[in-house]
Amino acid sequence: MTRLEEVNGEVSMWSSIRWLGYLSSLNLLVALCLGLYARWEKTTESTILVILVLALFVLGIAIILYYYFSMEKVSLSLLHLWFGFLLGLLCFLSSSSLQSDVKEQAANYLLLASVALRTLWALLERLLGCARYRPAFLTSAERLELAGFATASTVLLFQKSLSVMVLVVALATLMVALRMKALLGLPNLICFAVITAVLFFRSLNISTNPYALACFFSQLICDPLLDVYFSGLSVTERWQPFLLWRGLWRRLSLLSLMLVEVTFIILAAQKLTNLEQWYLMIPGFVVCTLFWAICHMVFVITVWGFHTKLSDCQRLCWSQGSEVSNLNKIMASKGMRHFCLISDRLVFFTLLSTVIVAALSWQASSSIFISMFLLVLPLESLFHGLFHELGNCLGGTCVGYAVVIPTNYCSPDGQPMLLPPAQVQELNKRSTGMLNSVQRFFAHHLIENFGCDYSTSGVTLEALQAKIKSFLELHTADGPRHDTYIIFYSGHTHRSGEWALAGGDTLRLRQILDWWQEKNGSLCSRLILVLDCDNSLPWVKEVRKVERLYVAVQGAELARMTDVELRDSPQLGDFISQWVEYNCNSNSDIQWSERGRAVSAAYGISKHWSDYTLHLPSGNDVTNHWRMYFPRMTYPVVQLALWCGSLNLLWLCSICLRCLKRVKLNWFPPAILDTGQGFKLVRS
Repeated sequence: MTRLEEVNGEVSMWSSIRWLGYLSSLNLLVALCLGLYARWEKTTESTILVILVLALFVLGIAIILYYYFSMEKVSLSLLHLWFGFLLGLLCFLSSSSLQSDVKEQAANYLLLASVALRTLWALLERLLGCARYRPAFLTSAERLELAGFATASTVLLFQKSLSVMVLVVALATLMVALRMKALLGLPNLICFAVITAVLFFRSLNISTNPYALACFFSQLICDPLLDVYFSGLSVTERWQPFLLWRGLWRRLSLLSLMLVEVTFIILAAQKLTNLEQWYLMIPGFVVCTLFWAICHMVFVITVWGFHTKLSDCQRLCWSQGSEVSNLNKIMASKGMRHFCLISDRLVFFTLLSTVIVAALSWQASSSIFISMFLLVLPLESLFHGLFHELGNCLGGTCVGYAVVIPTNYCSPDGQPMLLPPAQVQELNKRSTGMLNSVQRFFAHHLIENFGCDYSTSGVTLEALQAKIKSFLELHTADGPRHDTYIIFYSGHTHRSGEWALAGGDTLRLRQILDWWQEKNGSLCSRLILVLDCDNSLPWVKEVRKVERLYVAVQGAELARMTDVELRDSPQLGDFISQWVEYNCNSNSDIQWSERGRAVSAAYGISKHWSDYTLHLPSGNDVTNHWRMYFPRMTYPVVQLALWCGSLNLLWLCSICLRCLKRVKLNWFPPAILDTGQGFKLVRS
């Protein structure tokens, strides 16, 4: 099959799928017109006839704009707005006398057929790969249909109309939660469907058309619900509209959220006006409201702190001229993962307090209370989903330190020997190139740069020990230790791998591990050594015997050339140049597994490396976080939320999985090991 035939086949398939959508819209249009005609026939109200004629007129205008003026967006916007409005009228202008009407029954069947065709269209579109996923909370069509339905509710009394409008906003929020793949999105959908069908419209005390309601809700929920499974957008891509908002707008949205929360608690307090067992209800409501107020104070402070940190990340991203795709790296480097892990548990307790207050003050006859509860629940679930996903997908913080010691002597027999001046100059040039490569690596992966030391006269053991120890003591701005510490070294080494320092001193791997254990203690951080020197393989082998520490050594071996006149023989600096290029350029053609490489890579990891997980908030971290953000009165709630969130009910499964991962990584190490920080360890 030629490429032209393949393209024609794809176009034909896409056209066939689109016709399902057109057929669904046509079914819906006929059902709406037939339903309105049946209502006019029963009531003989001229207003319904005017609306029916106006609907046909708007349809004609939309067709003219679409085909003759190529104004597709305006035409489709008119249709979606009217579809939502007419569905609302069909729902609210219903009576028991219409149930036996043949035209009404035909309209109901057409509505069900429209839903079935719409669902089939959306499903086939995704199964055949024709769907296009864009980062957006709601599409313009969804917003217009929601607005049309809310406008149609004005045929009801003011209080009932207001309740329906709040319910429409709650539905929009639920759609956003599903499209963002919020953790509690599906439970919210079940809760919304059950409460709306069983309680909400019964509390309005009006007769509604269940077929029109089912058609409206199903057509809007269909795409977000399917996107929960089919959408391939990453977390930051899905949340991109929110993450790119300016700080002012995000803070204004927080004020709107606070207004909704206050309205909910005021409506809940109306339960106290009608009490039989007031001596039990009032104390219980006061205690629950106090718990709710403290949880929501923590919630507001948490969201405000998130906005502040996000604004810092935005400013850094724009100042560097980085793309939006790099925002997740910037957030990771700023410690956003640690913040979100703590906030995830706090917001879950906020949700729990809302459910407790709603259960205690439930008002089945109050439509405005029910709709407000259905609005608050997905709003808080959205923030819980945001913190949960960012906490799981963002990388940890990383800090790096480099030591480059170009030496003017070599000692194959342990004795110093001067090198020719030309070779010294070439060595210094290569050392400068190594520094540039390390700086590029740090900048690309947003690794905090502790420093790059360059010394042509050598470094003493005391000076290097002081520098490395101070490096291993570093903490993030929020208090906890960094997740990963990287040390680069290039310089003279002995055959055993020991670093050759000034004054005849040496530095062994065991000494570095002792310093690391002293500074890291029982905390969950890891150390990675990247060596570009003649004798790195002894350390690669030695680190594989290390236990109870998370340490890795990335080394290299330079091929030995027999022809001394060969100018292309590998030199120090070649490995670090290739390794940095491989980890910083996604289009790099470097193949570490190819045979006959002049520079071959090798890495070694400690026995328990596979047990490593990114730093989880410890008790001290939680205390520091609480002191930094929250008032003293919230401490018991914060501690309770974090203690409940830290419970591991599947500890036995996690132990078995950890053992399997340890065996796999120690016995069958992969050729390329992803560190989770954006760069990889490699072996040839």
